[in-house]
Amino acid sequence: MIDIPEMWVFVFAIIAALILYKLLKTVKKMIINTIVGLVILVVGNVVLGLGIAYSWIVILTCAFSGAFGAILILLLKYLGIAF
Repeated sequence: MIDIPEMWVFVFAIIAALILYKLLKTVKKMIINTIVGLVILVVGNVVLGLGIAYSWIVILTCAFSGAFGAILILLLKYLGIAF
């Protein structure tokens, strides 16, 4: 027979497993989004020849915003507004 403390450990283990699954799923999506953003930035920079310097602001923008951030950086540089 299962004791009450063992049952609580089992319940907490299931909850921890579910939280870890959700967290890793989110981290996986964020990593993929970051890689896609950086690839778009590098390809756009090479193809258009914009000369965007890879500063920490540019890298963080692509890391957090992904493809949208990379396209925004390329557009701002192309229009001569920033970067």
